[in-house]
Amino acid sequence: MNLRIAIDGPSGAGKSTLARQLALHLDLPYIDTGAMYRAIGYLAMHRGVVAADEVTKLLEGLELEIKSDPNDFRVSIDGVDVTERLRDTEVSMRASEVAQIPAVRAWLVARQRQAAASGAVLEGRDIGSQVLPDADVKLFVTAAEEVRMQRRAAQLGAARDADLTREIRERDRRDKERKASPLRVPEDAIVIDTGAEDEAASLARILDAVNRVKKRR
Repeated sequence: MNLRIAIDGPSGAGKSTLARQLALHLDLPYIDTGAMYRAIGYLAMHRGVVAADEVTKLLEGLELEIKSDPNDFRVSIDGVDVTERLRDTEVSMRASEVAQIPAVRAWLVARQRQAAASGAVLEGRDIGSQVLPDADVKLFVTAAEEVRMQRRAAQLGAARDADLTREIRERDRRDKERKASPLRVPEDAIVIDTGAEDEAASLARILDAVNRVKKRR
């Protein structure tokens, strides 16, 4: 069986870049679990749904499909590709809200586990703690708040401003304080501080950990 690798961390830490590179290096599927939550958040916005029970009803009969190519990860809802609509700030905030709904998390976790059954690199906020607590390798990618804010601004092609600062801090607060699977560092995770070392050094450390696991098999 191929490796199942869990990568967690806050917004803007650089986990997506490392996860994609790792998936390419190991020839494994790549799964952006955050995009799956954003898809539900987008759907809730599109349907004008706010209450938790109404969001949960949206899941009935819903077809959520992913294309797990690390070079071109895509998400479709009922056959419609919504990938390009998922990075808007409003969608990100809505995703953070729906992620607090236990029924939504349970529905998505089941699909994430199924997608990872034959090996994959999964990135998110509760992969090592909840989705794949028995993952072969667990990583927690982090960076100082200022670094993450600068990266988020660059990702959006926007200047760093008060709205972006509020977005990052509010998402951090929700992720850490939510009752359902809060963001935390799994006890057996390797912590990667992307603000303290460059991308190549981080990837090298991760590959070293992966190779140690392979040798034990």
